[in-house]
Amino acid sequence: MQANTKLSTPAQSPSSSQAKRAAWGSFAGAVVDWYDFLLYGITAALVFNHQFFPAISPAMGTLVAFATFGVGFLFRPLGGIVFGHFGDRLGHKKMLIITVWLMGISTAGIGLLPSFDTLGWWAPVLLVMLRAIQGFAVGGEWGGAALLAVEHAPQHRKAFYSSGVQMGYGVGLLLATGSVSLMSAVTSESQFASWGWRLPFLLSVILVAVTLWLRNGLDESPVTASTEKKSRLPVIEALTRHPAAFFLIIGLRLCELLTMYIVTTFALNYSTQNLGLPRELFLSIGLMVGAVSCLTIPCFAWLADRFGRRRIYVTGAVIGAVSAWPFFLALEQGATLPIILFSLLLANLAHDMVVCVQQPMFTEMFGASYRYSGAGVGYQVASVVGGGFTPFIAAGLVTLTQGSWQGVALYLTLGCLLSVLTVCFVKKVPRTAA
Repeated sequence: MQANTKLSTPAQSPSSSQAKRAAWGSFAGAVVDWYDFLLYGITAALVFNHQFFPAISPAMGTLVAFATFGVGFLFRPLGGIVFGHFGDRLGHKKMLIITVWLMGISTAGIGLLPSFDTLGWWAPVLLVMLRAIQGFAVGGEWGGAALLAVEHAPQHRKAFYSSGVQMGYGVGLLLATGSVSLMSAVTSESQFASWGWRLPFLLSVILVAVTLWLRNGLDESPVTASTEKKSRLPVIEALTRHPAAFFLIIGLRLCELLTMYIVTTFALNYSTQNLGLPRELFLSIGLMVGAVSCLTIPCFAWLADRFGRRRIYVTGAVIGAVSAWPFFLALEQGATLPIILFSLLLANLAHDMVVCVQQPMFTEMFGASYRYSGAGVGYQVASVVGGGFTPFIAAGLVTLTQGSWQGVALYLTLGCLLSVLTVCFVKKVPRTAA
């Protein structure tokens, strides 16, 4: 992999206060985006098949609901291209303000959207459109947020300072699962299906307001501000100069995407519909996963800065591979404690050890003048290939095998092993920026 330009020169090194503010600003935006994005997946697993697709069978309604979950992932590469292009040319901060606005508007729109009984087929059409806007906004968020944190961070603490981008996922999951759990607890089945699920979507407006307040006080990235040459088509330059990087990012993200979405989205639906387990169990597991990740991600990132990113990454991917089969065996037996244990192994060890190193690892694969486009588009294409349709594929495997979980367990195991193989082809995974 080609050597890249330095992230900053000594004269351009950001102050400690700006580094911390950038880390917090990136974290806050990630919380908003992932709260909104994951809230959709949790709700799709519980009520969307009844609210928006009641005219088809329950099994097909579930598949279609998960397919709309995947639509958001289809639009993420487009968001990465558009926001990456203007971010590389005009600055990262401006694009990150727009992504937060789009997420807030689309999420509140879902909360206000009438059901199939009121609008007929216009209801699922509008649902898909709002989901597409969510995906478009998230597609532009990760690359800019990661760069803002990495490029402001001290030279030897880039994984740690940028870990807030991935902590945002855990906090977003915690808030999304917590809000749905609260509404599930304080409403009846009919109330939750009618209006209870909508309130968590409307609460997104508060998170958006807080994030905009934080980000408005940020300086532009020091690298963006000091880069004299601006690429006319940054994404094309990234593709032509580093084509292998895009394939590497896809392989490197498989473990992360499969472990998290199978535990937090697919297993919620599978355990309630096929095994008769209470939905509160996996909603509670989602809360635990989100809370624990607030500790594990920064801790693993600190270890990665100290001992090397490759070691932390491989350890996590191997844990994911060996935990897949026991996780589904525990589900089949309905054993609560083993279910919780292997959920945490998959989501808080395997997943968190893999994601904690991604921000510096992926951004350093590309040059400074097209880094937002390269890292952002590569990250979002991987989201489509490895994550967007994971719940749909998993549900399809269960349907094809008449309720069996073995195909899904094999799917998860092979994905984690492929990630282990991929990292072996990364020529250099440096401890700090190169």
